[in-house]
Parts: sequence; C-alpha cells; structure tokens
Amino acid sequence: MFELPTLTIVDRTSGAVVGDQIRFANTALARLVGLLGAAKLNSGEGLLLMPSSGVHTCGMSFPIDVVAMDRHWQVRRVWDHLPPWRVLCPSAATRIILELPAGRAKEVELHLSDQLAFVMK
Repeated sequence: MFELPTLTIVDRTSGAVVGDQIRFANTALARLVGLLGAAKLNSGEGLLLMPSSGVHTCGMSFPIDVVAMDRHWQVRRVWDHLPPWRVLCPSAATRIILELPAGRAKEVELHLSDQLAFVMK
C-alpha cells in the first residue's frame, strides 16, 4: 500500500517507551485507512493519528487501546481493550490519538495528564 514514517513514543512523565514502531498517519488517506486490513498489532507497534479528534474500530478484527491527547501531547483519556465496531469522539480538547495493542496502556502504566513525546527514526 504506502509506507508511513515510524516514530518512537515515550512517556516523559515516567520514562517508559510506549512504542518504538509507531506508524505516523500523516495524511488524510493514511488516517482514513488507519489499521483497517491489519491482522493485529505486535508489541511496540501502534498508529499515531494527528490531527484527530476521534477514532473508530469498524471493520477491525481485534481490540486496541486508544490514548486521546491534547495539542500539547498530554494524555486526556485512555480506553483499554476497545473492541471492534466502536466509535469514539473523546472531547473537544482531543487533537492526537494513539492506537496501541490491547493491554499496552496498562503495561506501561499510562495515566491521565502524563506527558508523551515522540522521537523520529
């Protein structure tokens, strides 16, 4: 299909690496397609949707964790194990969405108000 830039996302609050193979959906088409067609997300993988104020799991075959952030990369809300066929419109302050393998948010202990950041590869 098309190759997306890959980032490492870190939690600056705790120092944890959230993911080191996070694909950056940097075009409208990439955000529209999202994870559709993927069989699963492996450890360290994810998808960063920016700008984005909502997300859906329609057409997906596996659950994901969803992290909603404001424009300053501060965590506003986390959904664990969001199942397929759901639609989220987190809040008016949401500008960035991070989709992760189900269970990853708890594994790295993401909390509200944590400050995330990225590193380009």
